[in-house]
Amino acid sequence: MYDVIVVGARCAGAPAAMLFARQGYRVLLLEKAQFPRDTLSSHYIHQPGVALLGQWGLLDELRDAGCQPINHQSYEAPGVRLDGFSLPVDGYRTTYAPRRFVLDPILARGAVASGVEFRESCAVTDLLFEGGRVVGVRCTTPSGTEVSERARLVVGADGMRSLVARKAGAQNVVEHPRMTCTYYSYWADVPAHFELYERQGRWIGVIPTNDDLTLIMTYFPQSEFSEVRTAVEPAYMEAVRTTAPELYERMSAGKRVEQLYGTGQQENYFRKAYGHGWALLGDAVHHKDSITARGITDAFMQAQSLVEHIGKELHDDAALDAALQRYEDDLDDDFADFYQSALNVAELKPEGRAELLQKLAGSQDLVDRYFSTLSGACSFDDFYNTELLELLEQS
Repeated sequence: MYDVIVVGARCAGAPAAMLFARQGYRVLLLEKAQFPRDTLSSHYIHQPGVALLGQWGLLDELRDAGCQPINHQSYEAPGVRLDGFSLPVDGYRTTYAPRRFVLDPILARGAVASGVEFRESCAVTDLLFEGGRVVGVRCTTPSGTEVSERARLVVGADGMRSLVARKAGAQNVVEHPRMTCTYYSYWADVPAHFELYERQGRWIGVIPTNDDLTLIMTYFPQSEFSEVRTAVEPAYMEAVRTTAPELYERMSAGKRVEQLYGTGQQENYFRKAYGHGWALLGDAVHHKDSITARGITDAFMQAQSLVEHIGKELHDDAALDAALQRYEDDLDDDFADFYQSALNVAELKPEGRAELLQKLAGSQDLVDRYFSTLSGACSFDDFYNTELLELLEQS
């Protein structure tokens, strides 16, 4: 029997398994895919996520994997351009946007090095219940054999379509409709920093990644998904041409080296985070539009939070219930502002935002602090302080 079984070994599950093992627990980590395996992602890790990788001892391996360092961010919309970068978190300011077939194996290796038992190509098919409590999982091995494994706690880190959430009956407690759809690909010979472009109904994200490639993402309103998906490449290129003409010129001098990837399933929700014998992490518990590229960083933060709250109290019923309640409370406290910010940006209506940002353009400190609200290095409350309000009143 295990202390903890973690279902899903990507950006939420592998760090959680690693951290539980470092607490001295016996941990089983199950992943249906065989690594390395790519997945849809915006790749970007904000400063709080980079700081956690540093704290966990995994950042050097990521750097050594050829992921380009990022030290400059820009935002451009009609009538405004900002250049700067987020403030550091725990001394870490440089960021990275690794390919997932690079990042996820690094996280899994970190878990294994900490004592986690890791099984790939192992699909969880059901939860085990006793007396209304989750006590384990049923899974299928690579050979097709069905086995059962038991644990004190089952952690679902298995994504938006989480089987653990579905089988445990975890309902959405906050939910908003889909707002955007996105298509992206990877380009060679397109030099870039972390670039954001916006106009009415369009958003473009540009991020350097591994192998000297540049990720270029386009966002469209959800209402256009059925039309865009029938002619993806023309829509993709036209979005860049009309939103970021200078970027379009750089792309014309470069080369797209992979197919276009995309999705219209940009869900927005918080789920019930825990119950008797189970808890949820990452996209399984909370997902928002990828337009603000928060997924990886949020998953890291949630893994750290869950393990810190439980600490050494896993086998004390009352203490475990209290720890899981605190974890759920912190999800709302820590991620509600990021959730609302993503919904605001996903409206693809830059007018009000551009008007505010025009007033920041003369102050590098305010520009960097604005970018820091997006990373999490500066809280929204700290940003909208007396100094900023006075500036807005004077404008």
